[in-house]
Amino acid sequence: MKKVCMLLALLFANFFVVAQVKTPQASPMAKIDQVVGLTNIQIEYSRPSAKGRTVYGDLVPFGKNWRTGANANTTISFSEDVKIAGKELKKGKYALYTTPKADSWDVIFYTETNNWGLPEEWNDAKVALKVTVKPETTIKPVESFSIFLNNLTIDAGVIELSWERTMVIIPFSVPTQEAAMKSIEKTLAGPAAGDYFAAAQYFYQTNNDLNKALTWVNTAVSLTPKNAITPYWYLRLKSLIQAKLGDKKGAIATAKQSLDLAVEAGNGDYQKMNRDSIAEWSK
Repeated sequence: MKKVCMLLALLFANFFVVAQVKTPQASPMAKIDQVVGLTNIQIEYSRPSAKGRTVYGDLVPFGKNWRTGANANTTISFSEDVKIAGKELKKGKYALYTTPKADSWDVIFYTETNNWGLPEEWNDAKVALKVTVKPETTIKPVESFSIFLNNLTIDAGVIELSWERTMVIIPFSVPTQEAAMKSIEKTLAGPAAGDYFAAAQYFYQTNNDLNKALTWVNTAVSLTPKNAITPYWYLRLKSLIQAKLGDKKGAIATAKQSLDLAVEAGNGDYQKMNRDSIAEWSK
């Protein structure tokens, strides 16, 4: 009987561990992923509902900082530097806070994003940007707090915060032309030294066409700016390719160049690898 009771107790314990009650969130999570021009924008927030209550000036008091949603921080991230209402904001992830007032709203981008709602201690040093915008009255009521990205062009748009009969519009612009020009210039200029190095490294590691790998690593070396020091890891790879091709004399000369540069840079690992290789190829 004792064994039966213990078995039943075990079964009940396992049942309560495995069985978990799932209920819907009162303020469900929402996520927005949007590309504007060449900038990725992501917003995550929870959506409380009005449920017949007066929201602004009551549920959300005027003149006090608000989490701008429910539960954990409402966050917004930008993959590039942007302008919010004409003011510069560095790329990154921010908590989005607001201070609603009857005739204006402060919109705050806060660098700390792991709070549950507002920070326990507000730190003005963590305010990356604060802008002031005017609220608008909507014709139709909005039951659930909503954030939208609207009026999108290749270099601008607006963030809309809507709830009850209030909408706040926050204009932003993104650096599409600058990003596009950088991409165009880089592509038209052709592969960079690092691209040739990566290709040579791949061919060496996979025992592919070593003559082509040598050509590519030589190109990587030649693309080093005149006033810059050739990366010792480029020369290290070149020496390995030369050795594999049977040119031990050339490999030793290149490894010595890599060794000198590694000594200058204070990189002990490359110093040892080069010394070991030089000793091996000199036999």
